[in-house]
Amino acid sequence: MSLPALPRIVINMAISADGKIASANRKVNHFSSPADEENLYRLRSTADAIMNGARTVDSAPVLMDAGPLRFRRSRVKQGLAEHPLRIVITGTGSLDTNAEIFKHDFSPIVIVTSRRCPKKRLKQLQQAADKVIVCDEREVNLKNALRSVNRCWPVKRVLCEGGGELNDALFRADLVGDIRLTVCPTVVGGRDAPAISGGLGLQRLSDARRFELVDRKCVGDELFLHYRRMRLHQRHA
Repeated sequence: MSLPALPRIVINMAISADGKIASANRKVNHFSSPADEENLYRLRSTADAIMNGARTVDSAPVLMDAGPLRFRRSRVKQGLAEHPLRIVITGTGSLDTNAEIFKHDFSPIVIVTSRRCPKKRLKQLQQAADKVIVCDEREVNLKNALRSVNRCWPVKRVLCEGGGELNDALFRADLVGDIRLTVCPTVVGGRDAPAISGGLGLQRLSDARRFELVDRKCVGDELFLHYRRMRLHQRHA
């Protein structure tokens, strides 16, 4: 039996001019404009699913919804569900089941965790979400996770909105097909302020994931960038 196909992963982040996605205390994590919000919902309108890490879901009233009616109608015209599937990754199961996302049932919520999640906590997650997938012993293998999701829902395109730890895991697994960045005219500073990709990172520059710029535009003082993953034949051309 062949393995389910892996979906295309698109990372979308708003970053400060110095490359931060939040302040060091994570209290400041929204510094973009209405134009960026419009861009966010436009990207969501093309995705089968939205994926976030547990810390992102816990730190703000994240709903992972399709937004205003015009975007929901656009999704339906494309043959997508009115709202995207919602996927939350939590390696230890430390997701707050009282988070705002669980108070809104407009689309299924799938939680992916590892066997490090305590049994009591696992039961709480199962009560809060539509489905909980347990895969791998210590850390969530994102390829396994996405294939498990695809066994239940036909997911071809996933929009990942953070945070940096999840982005790092996706980059290390070489799962990211596109990066969409909104560069905002703000400087946050702070050595402990999170960037687009945190976590373990890659140990050698030669292993760095390389992307090509395919589109850019300025709206007011913000710069919208679209990068696409360069494949091996492109990198050596």
